[in-house]
Amino acid sequence: MGSGGGCAKCFCYPTKRRIKRRPRNLTILSLPEDVLFHILKWLSVGDILAVRAVHSHLKYLVDNHGSVWASASFQELWPSPQNLKLFERAAEKGNFEAAVKLGIAYLYNEGLSVSDEACAEVNGLKASRFFSMAERLNTGSEPFIWLFIRPPWSVSGSCCKAVVHDSLRAECQLQRSHKASILHCLGRVLNLFEDEEKRKQAHNLLEESAHQGCLASSYLLWESDRKMDMSDPGRCLHSFRKLRDCAAKGCWEAQLALAKACAGGGQFGPEGKTCSETVCQLFQASQAVNKQQIFSVQKGLSDTMRYILIDWLVEVATMKDFTSLCLHLTVECVDRYLRRRLVPRYKLQLLGIACMVICTRFISKEILTIREAVWLTDNTYKYEDLVRVMGEIISALEGKIRTPTVVDYKEVLLALVPVAPRTRHLCSFLCELTLLHTSLSIYAPARLASAALLLARLTHGQTQPWTTQLWDLTGFSYSDLVPCVLSLHKKCFHDDAPKDYRQVSLTAVKQRFEDKCYEQISQEEVLSYADLCSALGVKQESPEPPSFPSSGEIHTFLSSPSGRRSKRKRENSLQEDRGSFVTTPTAELSNQEETLLGSLLDWSLDCCSGYEGDQESEGEKEGDVTAPSGLLDVTVVYLNPEEHCCRESSDEEAWPEDKIPPAPGTQAPPASAPRPLLCNRGDPGKDITTSGYYSSVSSSSPISSLDGGMGSSPRSTSVLSVGSHSSTKPCHHQAKKSCLQCRPPNPPESGVHQQPVKRQNLSVHSDEDTNLGFLKL
Repeated sequence: MGSGGGCAKCFCYPTKRRIKRRPRNLTILSLPEDVLFHILKWLSVGDILAVRAVHSHLKYLVDNHGSVWASASFQELWPSPQNLKLFERAAEKGNFEAAVKLGIAYLYNEGLSVSDEACAEVNGLKASRFFSMAERLNTGSEPFIWLFIRPPWSVSGSCCKAVVHDSLRAECQLQRSHKASILHCLGRVLNLFEDEEKRKQAHNLLEESAHQGCLASSYLLWESDRKMDMSDPGRCLHSFRKLRDCAAKGCWEAQLALAKACAGGGQFGPEGKTCSETVCQLFQASQAVNKQQIFSVQKGLSDTMRYILIDWLVEVATMKDFTSLCLHLTVECVDRYLRRRLVPRYKLQLLGIACMVICTRFISKEILTIREAVWLTDNTYKYEDLVRVMGEIISALEGKIRTPTVVDYKEVLLALVPVAPRTRHLCSFLCELTLLHTSLSIYAPARLASAALLLARLTHGQTQPWTTQLWDLTGFSYSDLVPCVLSLHKKCFHDDAPKDYRQVSLTAVKQRFEDKCYEQISQEEVLSYADLCSALGVKQESPEPPSFPSSGEIHTFLSSPSGRRSKRKRENSLQEDRGSFVTTPTAELSNQEETLLGSLLDWSLDCCSGYEGDQESEGEKEGDVTAPSGLLDVTVVYLNPEEHCCRESSDEEAWPEDKIPPAPGTQAPPASAPRPLLCNRGDPGKDITTSGYYSSVSSSSPISSLDGGMGSSPRSTSVLSVGSHSSTKPCHHQAKKSCLQCRPPNPPESGVHQQPVKRQNLSVHSDEDTNLGFLKL
């Protein structure tokens, strides 16, 4: 107590509490309108509607500003009667994704129910309206809507494609602006017909389109007139100038043609230094796109899973005899989509085959039809599944399908310098092997193509594998390419490829180049890693061991896509239960089997699916397609090199009845076995084949093919019998050489055997579930 009589504790508190005023809470409503617009842009439609329901001011902004709808995301949404108004409103406000999906939905009669009376006419008129909108909004890429209305058209009855074509043509006659891309699409469609009159009309349409500024039309006209222009020197010079102008404006096809034209030297106009500068500029402009970003977006996807998918796509391309460019474009579309949007595992195969359907329509006269694509997946997916994914792909890629690929630069190189046929084939083989490995994407496509040519010339003993001419043309010196060559050799010839449950390596690229048209180049011995380092003049480093996941990881990822169920008869289950994404077509068909396959696919089924009157889908109904069952259960295993080195697969070999793998739990392999092998996990006597169809020529009827899938010893496609050593040969190659069939042994990563789970498949699209939360405007 002080002298003043006050307590010391009393001085610890103020006599009057100070009340601090809290700042006013900031809400989304207090933000400026331009900031609000920036927030609302790129939201999904469901989120926009949820925000709209919060406050009257937000409702006003959403309803009265078209920029919100123009950039709204319709990802994983498909037009239906419940959300049709939302799609139409967004398309009219400038939403590219909404316009594309509406056009495809009406064209294929998918999701939007239309009465059977005049279905093709009604759908065609509506589809043409939204396709026209999509082309007007497509400012950054080549016109693309012709992909969906290109031949084949129906020879009898109404055809929705023909209705769209006629409607777009009538629109161009009435419309004075924004019709260059539409005219280009119409010209591309008519140019695919054999009728000479239609081709003349196509030429006139392309001329009008080029006159209005369409670069793609200008290049097509140059290409069609090139042969006639070569005869006259004056016209030849004028033709070269047109090509140069088109390339300078950014047309990729024109840039490639200009680079190849430089191989002709003086006959086209450019000489010496000008040629080198033109080609060098093309190669140096190539940019690397690191595909490892895919795994940052797709958390459940691994490098091996992608390897399996690409390997299967190579099989399809080989079976259908598609070009390397088509295959490379397909893989590029798959990778670009995976970098932009999340894809569940069970949809990976659907994504791959849909990209191939799109790319074959873009660059090939022979297309992969939707019905055939569905069948190639062993009917794991429905017709409408593929149609919807095509809409998702075009929307996500913003209509841009054609991009620079490794094969483009390879073709330029092979046109510029003389190359022996076998060296040419080996270079092509190496370029296709680059598709399988994402780690090689750190190099630009032009550098990969140059490294592939250098490695091919080194393998064939060229005294000057990289000349000063190649240096000047590409801008890549010998030392610039050495790291890329070493990485290419490690990935393509040193690292083991994953193996499926049959102990068969996934080597579809190798099998593709075993054909006689490639002089069986994939069977040729290649330089060992030590010899390559010696030839390059670098110090040898220990190659990195392969890092494939254990068998357990693959098992949970790949199991039966459709099991023993009748195709297209699916029990109700969640889509997440669709475990596998790959089934395989593997073998090539004989003429007899192609006839039988055509009979199978032409069977009339129960319910209509797809648009009316198109040859591409005539007879495509939803029912029971009883094609031979196919399973692909891929498991990473490592084989004993003494027993399996240089083993070749054969389409004619069958599983011996006494060598059918035992069912799980019957008898475990002895502990002294060199390495555990994972094979079929099914019961003995059940279907253990993996191909979508059989390659046996002995099949004389569809019934005999079907019986093979249910008998006790079905034929195997490109698979060796377990325990059969009829074609097993020891490796007698030199120690310093490594053939494409031989690989160094690697320790097994996992010996755990797991039973694959056969999952049920359901591809039902519930519009009610999709549109929950949508509010009426």
